Amino acid sequence: MRTVDGRVAGRRGQATRQKLLDCLSEMLSSSPYRDVKVIDVARRAGTSPATFYQYFPDVEGAVLEIADQTASESAELAELLAGRSWAGKAGWQTAQELVDGFMDFWRRNDAILRVVDLAAAEGDKRFNKLRMKILNAVNGPLTEAVAELQAKGRVDKDINPSAIAGSLVTMLSSVAAHQKGFSAWGVKQAELKPTLSLLTYLGVTGKKPAK
Repeated sequence: MRTVDGRVAGRRGQATRQKLLDCLSEMLSSSPYRDVKVIDVARRAGTSPATFYQYFPDVEGAVLEIADQTASESAELAELLAGRSWAGKAGWQTAQELVDGFMDFWRRNDAILRVVDLAAAEGDKRFNKLRMKILNAVNGPLTEAVAELQAKGRVDKDINPSAIAGSLVTMLSSVAAHQKGFSAWGVKQAELKPTLSLLTYLGVTGKKPAK
C-alpha cells in the first residue's frame, strides 16, 4: 500500500489510513457526501489534514477507496448463489437466502452505496463501474441459473436470461435502497422479504414455489 507520493506505507501508516476511511464511512451515514470536508475527517480520526493528504488526494478519492472495498466485498453475494438449486423447495430456499443476504449487504453498506448510486446516476464512470461490479456479483449467477433451466426445458425458450436477471437485480437493489421508505407505506420488513423472495423465484423459474 502506497501513499499519494508513491512511498510504501508502513504498518502504522496503514492503520492511520484505515482509520481515516472508517471515520469517513461514519460521517457519510449522517452527512451529505459533498458536505464532508478533509479537516472534519482528519479531526474525527485524531490527525491532521496534512496526514489525510498523504494517503488521499481529496475526499472523493477516499470515498472511491471505500466504494472499491465495498465492491470487493460484494463477492459474498455471488457465494449466495454458487452451486445452488432452483428446483422445488431447495429453489425456494435459494431465493429466500439470496434476498436475505442482498438486503443485509445493502443495509450494512447503506451510506457508501447511496453515494455510489448518486455519483453513477450523475454520470461518473468510476462510480458506475463499481456499481456494476456489485450488481454483477448477482446478475451473472442469476443469468446462468435461468439459462441452465432454459436448457433443461424448464423455462420458456423465448425468454432472455440476461433480461430476467437484470430486471431482478434492479428490483432487489432498488428495494434494498428504499428499505426505510416502505414503512411509510405500511409495509413491514417481515412482509417485504417474503414478497421479494416470491418475485425472485417466479422470475427465475416462472413457477410458484413449492413450500
